[in-house]
Amino acid sequence: MKGVLFLVVGPSGSGKDTLLDGARAQLGGNPNFVFCRRVITRPAEAGGEAHEPVSETEFEARLNDGHLFIAWQAHGLHYGIPNSIRNDLDAGRHVLVNVSRTVIDEMSRRHADLRVIEVKAPIAILAKRLAARGRESESDIAARLSRKTNAIATNVEVLTVENDGTPDEGIKRFVDAIIRSVPGRLKIKRIPIDTWRDNICFLHRECTAYSASDYLGPSKVDIFSSTVSIQARVNLIDDDRIIERTEIGLSYHTLEQLGLPEGAEVMLERPPPPASLPALRGKIAGEELSLDQMRQVIHDIVEYRYTEREIAAFLVAATKGLSLDEVKALTLARASYAHRFTWPRNMIVDKHSMGGVSGSRVSMIIIPIVAAHGLWIPKTSSRAITSAAGTADAMECVANVGLSPEAVRQTVEEAGGCIAWNGRLSHSPVDDVMNSITRPLGIDSATLAVTSILSKKLAAGSSHAIIDIPVGPGTKVVSQTKGQRLAGLFEEVGAGIGMTVNARITDASQPIGRGIGPALEVRDVFKVLRNEPDAPVDLRAKALDFATAILAWDPELNDTEARARATELLESGAALMRLNKIIDLQGRLDHPAEPGALIHEVRAPASGVVSAINSYQISSIARQAGAPMDKGAGVDLLMSTSASIKAGETLYRIHANVGTDFRLAIRMAEANTGFRIC
Repeated sequence: MKGVLFLVVGPSGSGKDTLLDGARAQLGGNPNFVFCRRVITRPAEAGGEAHEPVSETEFEARLNDGHLFIAWQAHGLHYGIPNSIRNDLDAGRHVLVNVSRTVIDEMSRRHADLRVIEVKAPIAILAKRLAARGRESESDIAARLSRKTNAIATNVEVLTVENDGTPDEGIKRFVDAIIRSVPGRLKIKRIPIDTWRDNICFLHRECTAYSASDYLGPSKVDIFSSTVSIQARVNLIDDDRIIERTEIGLSYHTLEQLGLPEGAEVMLERPPPPASLPALRGKIAGEELSLDQMRQVIHDIVEYRYTEREIAAFLVAATKGLSLDEVKALTLARASYAHRFTWPRNMIVDKHSMGGVSGSRVSMIIIPIVAAHGLWIPKTSSRAITSAAGTADAMECVANVGLSPEAVRQTVEEAGGCIAWNGRLSHSPVDDVMNSITRPLGIDSATLAVTSILSKKLAAGSSHAIIDIPVGPGTKVVSQTKGQRLAGLFEEVGAGIGMTVNARITDASQPIGRGIGPALEVRDVFKVLRNEPDAPVDLRAKALDFATAILAWDPELNDTEARARATELLESGAALMRLNKIIDLQGRLDHPAEPGALIHEVRAPASGVVSAINSYQISSIARQAGAPMDKGAGVDLLMSTSASIKAGETLYRIHANVGTDFRLAIRMAEANTGFRIC
């Protein structure tokens, strides 16, 4: 790409030389800009610009030998532009030169990418400046100002700079006009900041190639070279020690995505309006979108081509009304942004829970049972958002869960299953963008949840998925009616995207298992897998129910045989052996997490029968104790519903490792134990 040729014109007294000197001071250190030194038949001591003085004979010789790009006469002098500017322009450098209007047309024919910077000022100011120079009489000044100027051809781009204020004001306008009109080049600098999946670039606030503050905002900019292009959001830096005015800083992720080395030159460009804008506006207006339209909208959302307001408006419209076809389309669109697994088997099974039940760590029991049977189950799980533990949090007590796609594949092929965090796998930038808006605004849509969950299962390569929909107080689904409606939607959408889905409504009226918190829940899991006498009966029963439903997809088993097979694999120890194999393949921890050392017993305030346990309150106490970040924090239940209890008996123990969290959890439990005793 050739550089831009800037032709600076303006009447005497407009301050062209002052503006050029000021621009040279700001941009002269930038190798992308060249300030041309004119050849003039005027002695150096005559004052004015820093030109190259030559005699008329020398000027004529240079012109005849082709050393001048162009030449003209004015005020009894010969002016010329050295031919060396061709090399600069061909190398992509931008050249600024002070010229006469008479040569603009000819210069535009000699170099296509040309801009004229016309410096203007009111006549009164021009007269005052000319008089201050002391070179001409009043009559000469009047004559000069009365001269007519040649019009600039309409096919030439003209940038007007009003130089009617202080020199600093004029220089700023002049430099801004230059920077705004060219694709300035910036050298890449690696900034030691991890922005995870977000593309972030850093500009100096006084960037010499762009007006940096113009690029601030929610929209991304294009960063490009002749071979590659990515989009990133702009942050500004004021410290020269971090980034120079001629550099663009890229975070780890952004530099990796761009694929260019440090020191390479790139340019910035504001992207055009999103191609999907008509579709997004149509959805907001209540129109139905096709699969292609939905994919384009999601693509532009992920690329930050929309503001948060526009995305929020789209999401609100989606929560109010998506047809079944649109839900399928949105699911497929979301899946396209996650890592897609393909497996050498036709049947790949999976399991997911909508969450909201304290404890209920059944996945760590189900996966090894199913894998031990011979079905492949690549389980990817999220970390807890509002609960005391997610499956990934619990598994992380004993094994590495941050697996790469390659590690997932190896573990599944060798052990038949895995229990991995989906942050590096089926999680996608769509989730980041949507969650950043829906959570603060409190947008809770079952429809959006279906698209999110099934898109992850699709990305994991699953052909069959069982969905646990806990129904009860404090969960995402508070009534049987809503649960049945959601189950139907899961199954319909699953069928529409080529997946067999079994959505099951389960009771969430009380916690499942004893432990609430990562390490405590893992303790319960191993009690079930080891068939210990005090293993939680409800945890074992739920795990067997779901394992049975999954094994029933095996065409060689009927429902009764599936139940017997699941029970056999659990009671024989085969499931325990398989979980240990999965743990070893994923990376067993040298020091598994243990329940917290700080322990407080919460006692019954009165005698009676436990009529209800508030699962949400128990989870809140566990989280206040430090779960799930503190793997050992949580609540260990000692009483269940229907149990007869005497005043002063222990209801549960609070575990923690941090004193502050421990005291706050105790205070929360004292205010409300979460137990109803009648």
